[in-house]
Amino acid sequence: MKFSGVDFSRVEQVAAYDSMHKKFRDYAKGSEEIIRRLDLGSNSTVIDLGSGTGAFALHAAKKCRTVYAVDISAAMIDYCREQAMKEGLSNIVFCQGGLLTYEHVGELADAVVCVAVLHHLPDFWKLAALKRCYGMLKPGGRFLLFDIVFPSCEADLEKKIDEWIKAVDIMADARLAEEAVIHARDEFSTYDWIMEGIIRRSGFQIDSSEYGKGFQTTYVCTKK
Repeated sequence: MKFSGVDFSRVEQVAAYDSMHKKFRDYAKGSEEIIRRLDLGSNSTVIDLGSGTGAFALHAAKKCRTVYAVDISAAMIDYCREQAMKEGLSNIVFCQGGLLTYEHVGELADAVVCVAVLHHLPDFWKLAALKRCYGMLKPGGRFLLFDIVFPSCEADLEKKIDEWIKAVDIMADARLAEEAVIHARDEFSTYDWIMEGIIRRSGFQIDSSEYGKGFQTTYVCTKK
């Protein structure tokens, strides 16, 4: 249950995080895209690993049968639960746990979503975490992974990281730019070829991989 990077253990930190991210993230649009990519519907069960303030879980609960909102931060879980109550959502199962500690006891899921959380683990533990994700899914279940992944073919990666941090400062604010510095310095985002290898060795088939601006990468995978 150890934190990596920014420690969101207080409710005021969580509220500030949510407010800051809403300035540049369209939660509903992003969630609809994930739902489309994973072909989720009214009978679907989905696990949101690293659910945070509920950016995906709250929206998915309006479209899916059951959503498991899992986060290592009790404050994040409490905040998400409060938002769900305000929206009258009763089909979210709230679970405090991490990628290596959450034990899924419900029926196998149709999909697992992991958005901007896997970089909290070193590569050794990334494989362990993804094997656990694999075990939570039905055969043929889908897995969406979104995270910061560094391009191994980039000639001047240090310069690109500096440019990324400056872009975050312009897009959001100095606080989020500092979090980007913490991410690059203290967290565990890895290279593309390593990440793809870890995904495949956990048992998944990679259906699509998209490498976007700011090192933002999305993998859509299927449990073989």
